Order: sequence, then structure tokens, then C-alpha cells
Amino acid sequence: MTLSQPDHLVLWDIDLTLVDLSGSGGDWYRKALATVAGITLERMPPFPGRTELAITTELLTAHGVEPTPDLVNRLWQELTALATDPADDLRARGTVLPGVTDVLTRLTGTDGVVQSLVTGNLPAIARHKLSAFGLHPHLDFEIGGYGSLSAHRPELVAKAVELAAAKHGRAPKQVVVIGDTPNDVAAALACDAVAVAVATGRHDMDALRVSGAHAVLPDLGDTDAALAAILG
Repeated sequence: MTLSQPDHLVLWDIDLTLVDLSGSGGDWYRKALATVAGITLERMPPFPGRTELAITTELLTAHGVEPTPDLVNRLWQELTALATDPADDLRARGTVLPGVTDVLTRLTGTDGVVQSLVTGNLPAIARHKLSAFGLHPHLDFEIGGYGSLSAHRPELVAKAVELAAAKHGRAPKQVVVIGDTPNDVAAALACDAVAVAVATGRHDMDALRVSGAHAVLPDLGDTDAALAAILG
């Protein structure tokens, strides 16, 4: 990955944007809650477009448990251990979404482009998910915005931009956020970034257009269309 000053900082969501591991998060939370807090999971908050801090806080509160920093951290440690367990083959749980590998590869070979993440995932889980499918070489994990930072997704975008600027010596000329939910779009717009939405999750193209995305794609299967939307 080039360390030249970037013209484009491309920030990817992970779940239902790059990979589909549907059901895994609920499974890991169910086990982690039982182990760490002795709680039987009764209600799962919505995951799409939200951060780990928001999900964990809501989940504990809904089960009558105060989300203290210590408990949240212990729960995250257990989630990370479960998600990264070598015995749990993520490739058997899910798949890379259409066109993802080709688009990431083409962007990696494009001068002035740096790719990272804005994801609700915890950092170690984010890296593990993408490494499991061989997508990790395309991304600079050091400058990502992760779900442990804040319950508010725009803060993740702002943090990624800040880290990229510090690493490369100046802010990127253009920031592009790619995700599958209106929350991804809203986070991009709040930070004056370009919002590219893909209808590979639980929201259709009409809903993503209404949310204000600058470009909406059915998926990333058309590499040229995806690059045009991302690079403008």
C-alpha cells in the first residue's frame, strides 16, 4: 500500500458491504453474555450500520445490566476471543460479496488512493473478518474508524480522516465512505464525504437514495461502475 499523500481516502464498511457473515454477531454475543455476565440473551438490538459501543450498551441495558466500562471491556474481550477462535472457520460461516475482490484490487493499484475502514466492528474482529477472506492486504487498518470509539458513527469517519492526515502529512483531497445502510450514508454526509451505498444489506436502492447517498449500486459486481462511483 502506497504511503504517498492520498488524493482519495476510501473508507469501507465491512458487514454486508464487503462480506456477508449474517448471524455471526448474534451468536458471539449470545455466548459472550452468558460467559461474562451470566445473561441469557432475550433480545438482540439491530446491528446494521451501528457501532459496537452502541450495540453493547443497548444490549446490556435491555437485559437490566448497567453497561459499566469494565463490563463492556470484558464483554468485548470475550467477543474478540470468540470471533477470532481458530477453530471457527469464518469461510464456512459466510462469503465475500460480489465484485469486492476486484474493486479492492483495482483501487489498490490506483495512484493516490488509500483504503481503510469505517466499521462498527472492534479492531481485532475487523481485521480477522477480512483476513479470513484474504482481503486484508488492500486496507490500512492503522487509520480505520472502529466501533469501540463511539456510539455515533460520524465520529468514526472523522477519526479515520484524522489518522490518515497524520500518517500522510495532510488531509486527503476527497473522502469516500462506502456502506450498505442509511447510517453509513448519514455518517459520510455529516463529515462532508462522498457517500456510496450498496444494496447488499437490508436496505434496497430506493431507501439508500432517499437517505441521500451520492451514488447507489446494487452491488460491486460491475467493477467499472463501482470505480466510477468511488473515484468520481
